[in-house]
Amino acid sequence: MPVLTRLIPSPVVVDIRPGALDDLACVLADERISQSGRLAIAVSGGSGARLRERIAPSLPGATWFEVGGGTIDDAVRLAGDMRGGHYDAVVGLGGGKIIDCAKFAAARVGLPLVAVATNLAHDGLCSPVATLDNDAGRGSYGVPNPIAVVIDLNVIREAPVRFVRSGIGDVISNVSAVADWELSHRVNGEKIDGLAAAMARQAGEAVLRHPGGVGDDGFLQVLAEALVLTGIAMSVSGDSRPSSGACHEINHAFDLLHPRRAAAHGEQCGLGAAFAMYLRGAHEESAAMAEVLRRHGLPVLPEEIGFTVDEFVRVVEFAPETRPGRFTILEHLDLRTEQIKDVYADYVKAIGR
Repeated sequence: MPVLTRLIPSPVVVDIRPGALDDLACVLADERISQSGRLAIAVSGGSGARLRERIAPSLPGATWFEVGGGTIDDAVRLAGDMRGGHYDAVVGLGGGKIIDCAKFAAARVGLPLVAVATNLAHDGLCSPVATLDNDAGRGSYGVPNPIAVVIDLNVIREAPVRFVRSGIGDVISNVSAVADWELSHRVNGEKIDGLAAAMARQAGEAVLRHPGGVGDDGFLQVLAEALVLTGIAMSVSGDSRPSSGACHEINHAFDLLHPRRAAAHGEQCGLGAAFAMYLRGAHEESAAMAEVLRRHGLPVLPEEIGFTVDEFVRVVEFAPETRPGRFTILEHLDLRTEQIKDVYADYVKAIGR
């Protein structure tokens, strides 16, 4: 009898709750992760280093590696330092840069990766992608999913609130990204993975419709779970399509055109998503999204992150060039400069200042 289901690449452990870090040693002792206790733990000089003092006594067999930044060179150097250490697994303890460096290094030496996130800035903590700075700017590298994800909500609360806000913008943008995927299916016949789309959309909707705020454990739980589900959705589809549409093209354009002035990833994605929803004619949905973003302290207008209207228009115009081959509402409408200006003026009126 044929097997009528498929295997989904996902972590064997997902532990999201207050106090989760206190049980990290138990998670790592899982025979699927490390029977011997020989672990390579990558940390930053910031939050990760502070947490090292707290958890190192419970991990006597671990070797600790301090990672200087989030570049491809840092990741390659980390892989070289770990090579020959006979480790069972790699642990990335810190923010997105450290986890992405650890993901890449773990893939390079053929070891599973445990992601221990100290903030919720974006969905990369459980995705099959490592985003690293390189000589050309920034690149995305395919890697295996983490074998385990641990998120201590008490630790998340200690991080600057801007990281939580960035995660909110990133996961809410899923709603726009899935709408772009569906548009491409209707116009070009692009195949949609229904499970990946459902996971990404529901993750975004869960955060979009949650009444709580950045200081509530209940809201942080939902946000963390949504970010993990988004990463798994990308694994299911085999690419970033479930969470990356016009919203992320606009984000990439900000980064490329204004590398020294760009705002946080999630801030730009949230703004891009609200504008993209308006572009596709979903005016009520765009206004509702903008209202939620504002409630959480996120920008919905370029002026709120230091850009002029003309600069934003240029960002939107340039955005399709950032992801050749990806079809979104931006490629579909193919708006010229004056048309973008006119639509932006209408967008401002629709969402209110």
